[in-house]
Amino acid sequence: MELLTKAVAVIGALAVMGIGTPAVEAQAPSDPQIVGIVVTANQIDIDTAKLALSKSKNKEIRDFAQQMVDDHTALGKNVGGLVAKLNVTPADSATSNTLKQQAAEESKKLKALNGKAFDKEYIDHEVTYHKAVIDAVGNTLIPNAQNAELKSALEGAAPLFQGHLQHAEQVQTALNGGSAMASNPRH
Repeated sequence: MELLTKAVAVIGALAVMGIGTPAVEAQAPSDPQIVGIVVTANQIDIDTAKLALSKSKNKEIRDFAQQMVDDHTALGKNVGGLVAKLNVTPADSATSNTLKQQAAEESKKLKALNGKAFDKEYIDHEVTYHKAVIDAVGNTLIPNAQNAELKSALEGAAPLFQGHLQHAEQVQTALNGGSAMASNPRH
């Protein structure tokens, strides 16, 4: 039930800020704000994964966290290259500020946990977070991106986020007593 509450809170916060709800056209993010949201969300996942690497002893959690660090670091470099090419400065927005606040709260919660409680909270959060990101990218960021290259980059990143969600769900199932992961999908 806590996961459902968290999912509603994350998606609700994104919706209030105009992310994930195409009907909120008056608050549609500009290209600099979209880049700011992407940069913020990307760094949040890197920071959370680094925390998992420092705290977890679980191989599946550690493998997933390392994948998040590797993939999101590479994505950050790609975004940085695109930002330089397009001469766009990432801009803060209510959404990126809300994401930062929520990340700080989640980090505080994770830092207080250890062992299996940490692992469960981390992977539950990653599943919820990736669902919200996929929704926001598909329903708000891509439709509102004005620059064709930015839109294309967002479309190109969508399968990566979907792969992360699938991997997180596999780890979540394994932690909850489901069958062990057959492989470590790297998308």
